[in-house]
Amino acid sequence: MAFSAKKIEQHESGFHRLLQEQVANEFAASQQYIALAVWFDNNDLPRLAKHFYAQSLEERNHAMMIVQYLMDRDVSPRIPGIEQVRNDFGDTRELVALALEQEREVTREIEALARTAREENDYLGEQFVQWFLKEQVEEVSQMSTLLNVVDRSNGNLFDVENYLYRESVGDAGEDATAPPAAGGAL
Repeated sequence: MAFSAKKIEQHESGFHRLLQEQVANEFAASQQYIALAVWFDNNDLPRLAKHFYAQSLEERNHAMMIVQYLMDRDVSPRIPGIEQVRNDFGDTRELVALALEQEREVTREIEALARTAREENDYLGEQFVQWFLKEQVEEVSQMSTLLNVVDRSNGNLFDVENYLYRESVGDAGEDATAPPAAGGAL
């Protein structure tokens, strides 16, 4: 009997279709964060750049966690292209406000995933999404705080840079409860 590398594709539920879409959303968020990081880097704001480069990796890892979950459930993942991200900005507040809105949108998407898994009685899917819900609380809070710091700095970006240097923001991707990422987390 010859070995076939092609996996038998399981019927794709509405939850699985939303997961496939979320892979694209996570990759798009990753690319948008790279655009923000490059803008900060190009404007000699190394701490803000470092923060958003790290955010980009985190979003990439989230996409790959979903890819691994799909493979584990015998659903063939599709790696999508993404739409053009925004690259032109006026000031720091605009970039951080965009990041906050992006995190709020991802939260709405993850909530829809959880709701769909529950409606379809997909208990494994619902359990998988729980980690992402917890993560989004942290992400929105972190971006909201950063926007408050930017607003309070009254244009003195060295205060924002010092804040990021001084404070531990995020988990640096070292959450032991995180789902595994396909190919390993970066």
